[in-house]
Amino acid sequence: MIQPPALTLAPGVLVAVQLAALALLALLYGGRAQTLARTDRAVPIGRLLCFYAGLLLIGVLVAVGQSWRQLLLVHTLENLLLIDLAPLLLVLGLTAPLIAPAMRLDAARRARVLVIPPVAFALWAVDIAVWYLPGPYQAALEHPGWHLLAHVTFVLCGVLMWMCLFGPLPAPAWFGNTSRFLYILAVRLAGAVLGNVLLWSGTVFYLDYMYSDAVHHISPLADQNLAGAAVLLDCTLFAIGLFWWMFRRSAREGRERQDLLDYARRHGVPLSETRAARAIAAGRGSELRSRLEQRIGTLS
Repeated sequence: MIQPPALTLAPGVLVAVQLAALALLALLYGGRAQTLARTDRAVPIGRLLCFYAGLLLIGVLVAVGQSWRQLLLVHTLENLLLIDLAPLLLVLGLTAPLIAPAMRLDAARRARVLVIPPVAFALWAVDIAVWYLPGPYQAALEHPGWHLLAHVTFVLCGVLMWMCLFGPLPAPAWFGNTSRFLYILAVRLAGAVLGNVLLWSGTVFYLDYMYSDAVHHISPLADQNLAGAAVLLDCTLFAIGLFWWMFRRSAREGRERQDLLDYARRHGVPLSETRAARAIAAGRGSELRSRLEQRIGTLS
């Protein structure tokens, strides 16, 4: 089997670099949030807590991961936190004013194509599938540089995947509730494929765990099957939470949209259902209502 070339970097140096990068990101985020706090676009405390919790989670995994990553089950749990939970927390910590300076950069504008839902989903699914192939997985176990690259791509692709649902960037007009449902279903099914492969396969894929499995009195196949069960549990829990969120969001948007349409109709101001729906979906229902009030004031 062809192995990727070695990335010979000292583990201690990599840990220090990662923690320094996380600290720098926290300072940049905090500085921008402090600037916005002096305006009417202050970052809500809940979003601040989410972003810092995401950074803290990554930092903890970076600092202690090497010492407890001895079973495939435990390593997979660590990866799931980097694939799903940490990126979700980071995305929930973002607002449009927060990222406005970055989005004015040419590179950021070009990179917005990565947040188109089919593109983000494809990158996320392919990233996980590639790193769990025996060759790349073995390289990540043996070489800290490849292991760092795997973790970086897990977080970045996870951020792109969650941005489609919770990010502050405007969603495409076609990405409505039905499309969101299909997107969530596709993401969770893609993860379930990996879980089922690990759970039901009778072949051990990663031989490097055989010694540590013996130390912990568990067979390599049982360790692999448990890792697959953990992936399936993660997919199930996130699917339940996301479908519940989507149901609540759909009901709330329906009420807000109807309130706007009724308000416009009572005051004789034209407002299409499509325009009202897009404003609500983008979180700008209050802005649209303010414009309607200004127009009504002008007409009266």
